[in-house]
Amino acid sequence: FFFSSRRRHTRYIGDWSSDVCSSDLLSLNKLMKNIHLYFLLFVSSYSFACSDILDTEMRVLDSSDTVNLCEYENQVVMVVNVASRCGYTYQYASLQNLFEEYKDEGFVVLGVPSRDFFQEYSSEEDVAEFCSTEYGVNFPMFATSKVRGSKASPLYKKLIAASGEEPSWNFNKYLISRDGQQIYKYGSKVKPDSPELIKQIEELL
Repeated sequence: FFFSSRRRHTRYIGDWSSDVCSSDLLSLNKLMKNIHLYFLLFVSSYSFACSDILDTEMRVLDSSDTVNLCEYENQVVMVVNVASRCGYTYQYASLQNLFEEYKDEGFVVLGVPSRDFFQEYSSEEDVAEFCSTEYGVNFPMFATSKVRGSKASPLYKKLIAASGEEPSWNFNKYLISRDGQQIYKYGSKVKPDSPELIKQIEELL
Protein backbone atom coordinates (compact mmCIF):
# COMPACT_ATOMS: atom_id res chain seq x y z
CA PHE A 1 0.00 0.00 0.00
CA PHE A 2 2.74 2.41 0.93
CA PHE A 3 4.72 1.64 -2.19
CA SER A 4 1.69 1.98 -4.40
CA SER A 5 0.71 5.25 -2.76
CA ARG A 6 4.20 6.62 -3.17
CA ARG A 7 4.20 5.76 -6.84
CA ARG A 8 0.95 7.57 -7.31
CA HIS A 9 2.35 10.57 -5.41
CA THR A 10 5.47 10.54 -7.55
CA ARG A 11 3.44 10.52 -10.72
CA TYR A 12 1.38 13.43 -9.41
CA ILE A 13 4.49 15.48 -8.62
CA GLY A 14 5.90 14.64 -12.03
CA ASP A 15 2.75 15.76 -13.80
CA TRP A 16 2.73 19.00 -11.78
CA SER A 17 6.37 19.66 -12.66
CA SER A 18 5.64 19.07 -16.34
CA ASP A 19 2.77 21.56 -16.22
CA VAL A 20 4.98 24.17 -14.54
CA CYS A 21 7.72 23.73 -17.16
CA SER A 22 5.21 24.08 -19.99
CA SER A 23 3.82 27.23 -18.42
CA ASP A 24 7.30 28.70 -18.00
CA LEU A 25 8.14 27.96 -21.62
CA LEU A 26 4.97 29.63 -22.83
CA SER A 27 5.66 32.70 -20.70
CA LEU A 28 9.25 32.88 -21.94
CA ASN A 29 8.13 32.55 -25.53
CA LYS A 30 5.61 35.36 -25.06
CA LEU A 31 8.26 37.55 -23.43
CA MET A 32 10.69 37.00 -26.31
CA LYS A 33 7.99 37.91 -28.83
CA ASN A 34 7.26 41.14 -26.96
CA ILE A 35 10.95 42.03 -26.80
CA HIS A 36 11.25 41.42 -30.55
CA LEU A 37 8.21 43.61 -31.24
CA TYR A 38 9.54 46.46 -29.09
CA PHE A 39 12.90 46.21 -30.83
CA LEU A 40 11.30 46.47 -34.26
CA LEU A 41 9.25 49.47 -33.16
CA PHE A 42 12.36 51.16 -31.80
CA VAL A 43 14.37 50.56 -34.96
CA SER A 44 11.47 51.71 -37.11
CA SER A 45 10.98 54.95 -35.17
CA TYR A 46 14.72 55.64 -35.24
CA SER A 47 15.04 54.96 -38.96
CA PHE A 48 12.18 57.25 -39.91
CA ALA A 49 12.69 60.00 -37.34
CA CYS A 50 12.32 63.40 -38.95
CA SER A 51 15.61 65.16 -39.69
CA ASP A 52 16.31 68.55 -38.16
CA ILE A 53 16.42 70.15 -41.62
CA LEU A 54 12.83 69.19 -42.37
CA ASP A 55 11.41 69.59 -38.88
CA THR A 56 10.09 73.05 -39.78
CA GLU A 57 6.64 74.58 -40.00
CA MET A 58 5.87 76.34 -43.29
CA ARG A 59 2.76 78.21 -44.37
CA VAL A 60 1.23 77.09 -47.64
CA LEU A 61 1.26 79.67 -50.45
CA ASP A 62 -1.78 81.98 -50.45
CA SER A 63 -3.29 80.16 -47.48
CA SER A 64 -3.44 80.23 -43.71
CA ASP A 65 -2.70 76.50 -43.58
CA THR A 66 0.66 75.34 -42.28
CA VAL A 67 2.60 72.16 -42.96
CA ASN A 68 5.46 70.56 -41.07
CA LEU A 69 8.01 69.50 -43.63
CA CYS A 70 8.40 66.19 -41.79
CA GLU A 71 5.54 65.28 -44.11
CA TYR A 72 8.25 64.82 -46.76
CA GLU A 73 10.58 62.80 -44.53
CA ASN A 74 12.27 59.81 -46.18
CA GLN A 75 11.96 61.49 -49.59
CA VAL A 76 14.61 63.18 -51.67
CA VAL A 77 13.68 66.85 -51.40
CA MET A 78 14.65 69.76 -53.63
CA VAL A 79 14.03 73.23 -52.16
CA VAL A 80 14.02 76.06 -54.70
CA ASN A 81 13.64 79.80 -54.12
CA VAL A 82 11.42 80.78 -57.04
CA ALA A 83 10.36 84.09 -58.61
CA SER A 84 7.79 85.01 -61.24
CA ARG A 85 9.64 87.82 -63.03
CA CYS A 86 13.16 86.49 -63.29
CA GLY A 87 15.31 85.47 -66.23
CA TYR A 88 15.28 81.95 -64.80
CA THR A 89 11.50 81.75 -64.33
CA TYR A 90 11.33 79.38 -67.31
CA GLN A 91 12.85 76.74 -64.99
CA TYR A 92 9.39 76.29 -63.48
CA ALA A 93 8.61 74.07 -66.49
CA SER A 94 11.55 71.71 -65.97
CA LEU A 95 11.00 71.67 -62.20
CA GLN A 96 7.43 70.51 -62.82
CA ASN A 97 8.63 67.87 -65.31
CA LEU A 98 11.25 66.67 -62.85
CA PHE A 99 8.65 66.37 -60.11
CA GLU A 100 6.28 64.43 -62.36
CA GLU A 101 9.01 62.05 -63.50
CA TYR A 102 10.40 61.10 -60.10
CA LYS A 103 7.61 61.69 -57.57
CA ASP A 104 6.56 58.04 -57.54
CA GLU A 105 10.13 57.10 -56.56
CA GLY A 106 10.09 59.38 -53.53
CA PHE A 107 11.17 62.77 -54.91
CA VAL A 108 9.52 66.12 -54.24
CA VAL A 109 10.14 69.75 -55.23
CA LEU A 110 9.31 72.46 -52.67
CA GLY A 111 8.93 75.95 -54.12
CA VAL A 112 9.59 78.96 -51.92
CA PRO A 113 8.81 82.35 -53.54
CA SER A 114 11.05 85.18 -52.38
CA ARG A 115 11.28 88.91 -52.98
CA ASP A 116 14.89 89.07 -51.80
CA PHE A 117 15.97 89.80 -55.38
CA PHE A 118 12.97 92.06 -56.16
CA GLN A 119 11.55 89.82 -58.88
CA GLU A 120 8.47 88.35 -57.24
CA TYR A 121 4.90 89.63 -56.98
CA SER A 122 3.96 91.25 -53.69
CA SER A 123 0.67 89.34 -53.64
CA GLU A 124 0.78 85.62 -52.92
CA GLU A 125 -2.47 85.25 -54.83
CA ASP A 126 -0.71 86.57 -57.94
CA VAL A 127 2.22 84.19 -57.38
CA ALA A 128 -0.09 81.18 -57.03
CA GLU A 129 -2.08 82.14 -60.12
CA PHE A 130 1.04 82.77 -62.19
CA CYS A 131 2.87 79.50 -61.50
CA SER A 132 -0.33 77.48 -61.88
CA THR A 133 -1.63 79.18 -65.02
CA GLU A 134 1.66 79.71 -66.86
CA TYR A 135 3.48 76.49 -65.92
CA GLY A 136 0.89 74.10 -64.49
CA VAL A 137 2.81 73.82 -61.24
CA ASN A 138 1.35 71.32 -58.79
CA PHE A 139 4.36 70.56 -56.62
CA PRO A 140 4.13 72.04 -53.09
CA MET A 141 4.48 75.83 -52.95
CA PHE A 142 4.97 77.76 -49.74
CA ALA A 143 4.59 81.31 -48.48
CA THR A 144 6.83 84.10 -49.74
CA SER A 145 9.90 84.07 -47.51
CA LYS A 146 13.26 85.61 -46.87
CA VAL A 147 16.01 83.28 -48.01
CA ARG A 148 19.16 85.27 -47.18
CA GLY A 149 20.79 87.01 -44.25
CA SER A 150 19.70 87.32 -40.64
CA LYS A 151 15.99 87.46 -41.57
CA ALA A 152 16.05 84.24 -43.60
CA SER A 153 13.25 81.80 -42.78
CA PRO A 154 14.03 78.96 -40.35
CA LEU A 155 14.22 76.48 -43.21
CA TYR A 156 16.71 78.59 -45.15
CA LYS A 157 18.81 79.27 -42.07
CA LYS A 158 19.16 75.51 -41.67
CA LEU A 159 19.95 75.00 -45.36
CA ILE A 160 22.56 77.75 -45.31
CA ALA A 161 24.17 76.40 -42.13
CA ALA A 162 24.26 72.84 -43.51
CA SER A 163 25.57 73.73 -46.97
CA GLY A 164 27.73 76.73 -46.10
CA GLU A 165 26.11 78.74 -48.91
CA GLU A 166 23.13 81.06 -49.10
CA PRO A 167 21.14 81.63 -52.31
CA SER A 168 23.02 83.93 -54.67
CA TRP A 169 19.96 84.52 -56.87
CA ASN A 170 16.54 83.13 -57.67
CA PHE A 171 16.18 79.45 -58.56
CA ASN A 172 19.05 78.23 -56.41
CA LYS A 173 18.47 74.59 -55.51
CA TYR A 174 19.13 72.64 -52.33
CA LEU A 175 18.94 68.89 -52.75
CA ILE A 176 18.39 66.97 -49.51
CA SER A 177 18.94 63.23 -49.07
CA ARG A 178 16.26 60.98 -47.61
CA ASP A 179 17.85 61.01 -44.15
CA GLY A 180 18.57 64.75 -44.25
CA GLN A 181 22.28 64.19 -43.72
CA GLN A 182 23.44 65.18 -47.20
CA ILE A 183 22.80 68.62 -48.71
CA TYR A 184 23.84 69.59 -52.24
CA LYS A 185 23.55 73.18 -53.42
CA TYR A 186 23.19 74.22 -57.07
CA GLY A 187 23.11 77.73 -58.51
CA SER A 188 20.61 79.30 -60.88
CA LYS A 189 22.57 78.33 -63.98
CA VAL A 190 22.24 74.63 -63.20
CA LYS A 191 18.98 73.72 -64.87
CA PRO A 192 16.62 71.24 -63.19
CA ASP A 193 17.03 68.85 -66.12
CA SER A 194 20.83 69.17 -66.32
CA PRO A 195 22.73 65.84 -66.41
CA GLU A 196 24.67 66.59 -63.20
CA LEU A 197 21.52 67.31 -61.22
CA ILE A 198 19.62 64.35 -62.65
CA LYS A 199 22.54 62.06 -61.81
CA GLN A 200 22.63 63.25 -58.20
CA ILE A 201 18.87 62.86 -57.79
CA GLU A 202 18.96 59.31 -59.12
CA GLU A 203 21.86 58.41 -56.84
CA LEU A 204 19.97 59.67 -53.80
CA LEU A 205 16.80 57.87 -54.83
